[in-house]
Amino acid sequence: MTSTFPSERSRALAERVEAFVRSTVLAYERDARCGPHGPSDDLVRELRSRAREAGVLTPHILPDGSHLTQRETAVVLRASGLSPLGPVAVNTMAPDEGNMLLLGRIGTPLQKERFLAPLVRGEARSAFFMTEPAGQQGAGSDPSMLRTTATREGGRWRISGRKMFITGAQGATVGIVMARTGAPEAGRATLFLTELPHPAVRIERIVDTIDSAMPGGHAQVLIDDLLLSDEHVLGEVDEGFRHAQVRLAPARLSHCMRWLGAATRAQEIATGYATTRSGFGKLLVDHEGVGFMLADNAIELQQCALMIDWCAGVLDAGLPGTTESSMTKVAVSEALFRIADRCVQVMGGTGVARDTVVEQVFRETRAFRIYDGPSEVHRWALARKIKRDALALRA
Repeated sequence: MTSTFPSERSRALAERVEAFVRSTVLAYERDARCGPHGPSDDLVRELRSRAREAGVLTPHILPDGSHLTQRETAVVLRASGLSPLGPVAVNTMAPDEGNMLLLGRIGTPLQKERFLAPLVRGEARSAFFMTEPAGQQGAGSDPSMLRTTATREGGRWRISGRKMFITGAQGATVGIVMARTGAPEAGRATLFLTELPHPAVRIERIVDTIDSAMPGGHAQVLIDDLLLSDEHVLGEVDEGFRHAQVRLAPARLSHCMRWLGAATRAQEIATGYATTRSGFGKLLVDHEGVGFMLADNAIELQQCALMIDWCAGVLDAGLPGTTESSMTKVAVSEALFRIADRCVQVMGGTGVARDTVVEQVFRETRAFRIYDGPSEVHRWALARKIKRDALALRA
């Protein structure tokens, strides 16, 4: 995998991560502990132990607690994504990577020691509790529909509600819960930290989904009278939506970084197949129908890398990056799905079999077009901005 590195330290880290993923992690892709709801906690511990020994655990956070820039992070996370197990092994996976960023930005010193430090050490997993069941008209792509409530009672907060598609809740020890703190029309919410497992936070079921890369899968969770003190408030009361923006744009971009690595790997495998398999008297790659698909993939992989680098530069400049991350998420998620789809097509029957990781990359990138906001919601938000800007020019 070739990349343009924004700094020497990012080059060194990315090369070490890539070498570890290729030499160590790839061998685990057929491990029996990889199930329909992600790798088991036992496998996660084993992979992270090996990453720790190799010196590549949590590579995006430096020993002094500071983070790589977003442009630097992009090349490191792309290297980790060469295997669906790579981000799990080196501790750059969702939702932990985004939760670590959020805790590092707005957590109190006590919260960082209690909740963040174990995540950075790779000793804990976390979950972000925001999405709610559609059947109850709860929050999904529209966070203003939030129904989970937090009410102040005698110096404590009482939180109740139901959450849906909560990635990694099964097995997590750190939870960040978004709850409404006020009347629905007020549009106020607060973030709360909680230790897990907790008797008031009950997993009702693990949802069977198309993807299978995340430890713990995606859970439906009942929060039933969870009592927390003010020490568990993350950031300020009623500022949950604003604080969530700290995590939002970088987390969208991190997904793009990791899955760009996975699509790069799928392209490598499809290319290897097309340059060794023959049909109708010549190598498959020499048939235009096959060679052109691989060429289109090469073009779109480069376009994705450039789009990610552009958006990362916006975030590194200290700008919110809301519009830019929406554009990047739509463009990259849809391109990566096309890339994975072509890889499956190039490989024919082998492409739909689980003999290689290409089939999983196809499933994961299909889910990515929905996670962190469906393409249609991002396009709708972008169209609203286009309208606002056009009307402002006429005013």
